[in-house]
Amino acid sequence: MQKLNDLSRSLAPLEPDGTLIAVIEMSQSSWLVAGIVPGVERQPLKKLAADEVALLKLLHRWREEAEKAGRRIERTAVAFEAGRDGFWLARWLRTRSIEAHVIHASSVAVSREHRRAKTDRLDTELLKRAFLGWLRGERDHCKMVAIPTSKDEDAKRPNRERESLVGEQTRIVNRMKATLIRLGIRGFNPKLKKAAGRLEDLRTPEDEPIPPNTMAELRRDMDRRRLVSDQIRQIEEARLDRLKQAPDDGPHAMLRLLARVIGVGIETADMLVQEVLARNMRDRRAIARYAGLTGSPDESGTKRREKGLARSGNARVRRGMIQLAWRFLIFQKNSTLAQWFRARTENARGTRKLMIVALARKLLIALWRLVREGVVPDGVVLRPTQ
Repeated sequence: MQKLNDLSRSLAPLEPDGTLIAVIEMSQSSWLVAGIVPGVERQPLKKLAADEVALLKLLHRWREEAEKAGRRIERTAVAFEAGRDGFWLARWLRTRSIEAHVIHASSVAVSREHRRAKTDRLDTELLKRAFLGWLRGERDHCKMVAIPTSKDEDAKRPNRERESLVGEQTRIVNRMKATLIRLGIRGFNPKLKKAAGRLEDLRTPEDEPIPPNTMAELRRDMDRRRLVSDQIRQIEEARLDRLKQAPDDGPHAMLRLLARVIGVGIETADMLVQEVLARNMRDRRAIARYAGLTGSPDESGTKRREKGLARSGNARVRRGMIQLAWRFLIFQKNSTLAQWFRARTENARGTRKLMIVALARKLLIALWRLVREGVVPDGVVLRPTQ
């Protein structure tokens, strides 16, 4: 029997006379709250400051209005779009016995008019229609985002911070190299430990030293790069300490198992576990769709074409899996997946970049089965257990 997906529709029956429904259009300075109150003909619309306590008071006031109209409210359902504010409000409302949902913003259908009106009031009407259809159990009105716990969100921070710091380190090094090249100085590696001490000895093609302002800028960049490098090292050491303290914890056990696959480093394993593999995915199709590794076909009548990757999933997972797929071809040459890739590309020119996406999708599903079911992909070599 097919397992139902409760994020695409509500499985709880909707009782219109006993359900208070509200949607929130959130911005940085204010919230616009629209409601459907049983027994009240008007559909209230209230603008509030960005304050959760004021929102709770408003919901209680609407509940009292419904009870005065002779309706007994047994369910309060609130929804808002996923965005900058994250999931804290949904968790806060749920601790106060209010059913809270977060709508996937791209799943709400909008008008395709070239110049459609767009205001917060119109957006709340759109959200109400989509949320009502979802509550009725109808498919494709909208999709909900799984609300993570604070612990789950916090577990993602080290890997994401490290990714940001590595990018910042690369930008600093490139900026220093570009500064030196403008002076005609090439072949100098600013990442070496003794690079700061060698700056004084550098000379331009005119046999002139580095100008004083440029020298001060380079030294500040080197100090900044050293600080970023130390922070990256601190994140890596803290992760290893956590693994040693709780090696058999759920995500940690997955990470250690993935890191045993030759070609998968500890950084890639950590990213995959925290971003996708630790999530409760329905099946292999949901895994590929979440990673944005599915296609986007365009078919109408006799027209058939493929518009490329949907790119609607997690960009970190998609980038990491495509990079891992290329490494997989080097470190796991005798695996069934690598042989499948070679069989389809060796006699077809110009298909390697297209087929690497298919390999990344198959590899992600294989790794998901490895950490969930313990099924080792055919031909994949694992490192010995430490």
